[in-house]
Amino acid sequence: MGNIEQIREVFDKYPIEAVLHFAALKAVGESVVEPEKYYLNNVANTLNLFKVMREKGVNKFIFSSSAAVYGEPKYNPIDESHPLSPISPYGWNKAMVEQIMKDYSHAYDFKYVALRYFNACAAEPEAETGEWPGSSANLIPLVLDAAIGRRENIKIFGTDYPTEDGTCVRDYIHVVDLASAHILALKYLLSGGQSNIFNLGNGRGFSVREVINMVKKVTGVDFAVVEVERRPGDPPILIASSDKAQKEFRWMGENAG
Repeated sequence: MGNIEQIREVFDKYPIEAVLHFAALKAVGESVVEPEKYYLNNVANTLNLFKVMREKGVNKFIFSSSAAVYGEPKYNPIDESHPLSPISPYGWNKAMVEQIMKDYSHAYDFKYVALRYFNACAAEPEAETGEWPGSSANLIPLVLDAAIGRRENIKIFGTDYPTEDGTCVRDYIHVVDLASAHILALKYLLSGGQSNIFNLGNGRGFSVREVINMVKKVTGVDFAVVEVERRPGDPPILIASSDKAQKEFRWMGENAG
């Protein structure tokens, strides 16, 4: 989205009614050491897209946001009224785009839904789509890589968090459930729904060590685990309340709730 003329070409070529936005860099740790890269791609380039949408009269937008907007949570499960306090440039990217959408919604004929993902995981059940091998920075693919010998070990970043086993706790949501939420959000906007924000998660948390131990149990492989220092930008616990999405969309994915 860095080339605004190419965006215009797409809008000129196709009869677009709404935009679903998935184009972003998403590694929290990388955003801390390369913030410029993240602000340019995730914020500035999204403004390019908004500019073209306004030019072409397209006013419905579904945004892939993130639980990273909450920062260090004051309570769990986290609902949408929780204060926003990002602790990484990635989290600020998402919060900034959410604020831009609110401003656009007030100033222009612009309707949006922001979907705050918690930890997306897994792949399409028929294995026709999924993460590109070797490209992921997410825990579950990396642990599975260690189990099959593609990696020498799996690292645990921090074992001194205020959790039961000292490792971070996350709410894992299946990508199929995320996909179904996007379809429901699109129907919501097309049927006249107002701009809104929704959490997408399971409402249950699993620690890094629990995920690693479960992969060892399922695969029968006792791969190496290396404990290292915490990464910047990682809150101890993130667990979603998705009650709002379930109420507004009647969203209840196979793994949600």
